[in-house]
Amino acid sequence: MNDVVQSARDEMTEAGYEHLSTPEEVDKTFKDEGTTLVMVNSVCGCAGGIARPAAAYMQNYESKPDRFVTVFAGQDREATDHAREYFEGYGPSSPSFALMKNGEIQTMVERHEIEGHEPIEVVQKLEAAFDEHCS
Repeated sequence: MNDVVQSARDEMTEAGYEHLSTPEEVDKTFKDEGTTLVMVNSVCGCAGGIARPAAAYMQNYESKPDRFVTVFAGQDREATDHAREYFEGYGPSSPSFALMKNGEIQTMVERHEIEGHEPIEVVQKLEAAFDEHCS
């Protein structure tokens, strides 16, 4: 694993996100009752450099999902592909965020909503999703 990948992975772990690396871990986590924020991590410099700080910030927001997890696109392919099977109605996108509730997708913040935007704009989208689905 190269330094860029490890650094991006470590950044999410340090922010309190549980790393899911197998399809079995994805199933177990997504099928738990409650809400789960899934950060689809990526080494993309532009969008990843916006998404990871926004993801870390969301741990401090008043309304929160029950779980914060991450899969790593291009690194943990089986886990990421399996997670995407749950994201019905959305195409593959990384980095991105998926908010799940009782195993069903509620909303996503996709790469096109991250890249070229300020981290605070991504935070505001996630806050709106948390307010709607996690209160």
